[in-house]
Amino acid sequence: MATVLVTGGAGFIGSHVVDELLKKGHRVVVLDDLSGGSRDNVNDGATFVEGSILDLPLLEELFEAHRFEYVFHLAAYAAEGLSHYIKRFVYSNNLIGSVNLINLAVMHSIKCFVFSSSIAVYGAAQLPLSEDMTPRPEDTYGISKYAVELELAASHRMFGLDSIVFRPHNVYGERQNIGDAHRNVVGIFMNQIMQGRPVTIYGDGTQTRAFSHISDVAPVMAASIDNEGAYNQVFNIGADQPFTILELMQVIAREMGAAPEAVFLEKRDEVLHAVSSHGKLRRHFDVPEPLPLAEGIRRMALWAKSVGPRRPRRFEGLEITKNLPPAWD
Repeated sequence: MATVLVTGGAGFIGSHVVDELLKKGHRVVVLDDLSGGSRDNVNDGATFVEGSILDLPLLEELFEAHRFEYVFHLAAYAAEGLSHYIKRFVYSNNLIGSVNLINLAVMHSIKCFVFSSSIAVYGAAQLPLSEDMTPRPEDTYGISKYAVELELAASHRMFGLDSIVFRPHNVYGERQNIGDAHRNVVGIFMNQIMQGRPVTIYGDGTQTRAFSHISDVAPVMAASIDNEGAYNQVFNIGADQPFTILELMQVIAREMGAAPEAVFLEKRDEVLHAVSSHGKLRRHFDVPEPLPLAEGIRRMALWAKSVGPRRPRRFEGLEITKNLPPAWD
């Protein structure tokens, strides 16, 4: 049994990682500022602290009081397209906050620092995306994530801090923030359908993504600290089979019991096709077959109907208002 800090543990992926860590008998402290997560997501078996990874005195107090052995860092603001317009906000939360944690992890001799990065670090790379490619992120979010990866590598060379980097992609499932208007296409579509509205699709809907149910991701991440052969390595994690956004719409509409109806908006600046290879992950971890999309959507749809629609919330406080997508007006 170990004492573990999970940042972003009231959020979507983080709360599921907390559940898996508790199943393994670990003592878990959750730190979350509730900007995107919910206190209701936090397992009662964990100790919850409301606060920000930018609050250095709070972080120092927590590390001193709990003597953490492991850190799972999942706190971030993840919205690739929006990140171009909120650069200072993204770098503050995703990079400076991460550096606060890395510094303390070094000073307190943390055994392993598990970091949730993103396939956004690859940019528009040749498919399938694999860990041996040189990352070329094209948006502020991806740049911030890759910068943290580089800092972790530097901290291992300089101070011996062990880490594991996961690059998840298009993860969906129960507890996702369906009220976020900028990210999580599965949640956005479900929320729009529950409001009796057509789903909004950027471009023609032929963009492809491999959608990953949370049950394929959280257990592997939680188990990683027991696999020292995975230390100081980077892993793609998620589903293998890509689907177009149009195909996704059809599956969601069917599982939500609605007729598929869409409004097509102007194409936005995004990677058109994104699918990762997971051979490296399978060589290091016992990974079950991914949950089929239809089954994962069915599970999430049942949950979404139980909580009901949410009022879409757009990000307030844009730092750049030039070249905004017309759909944001």
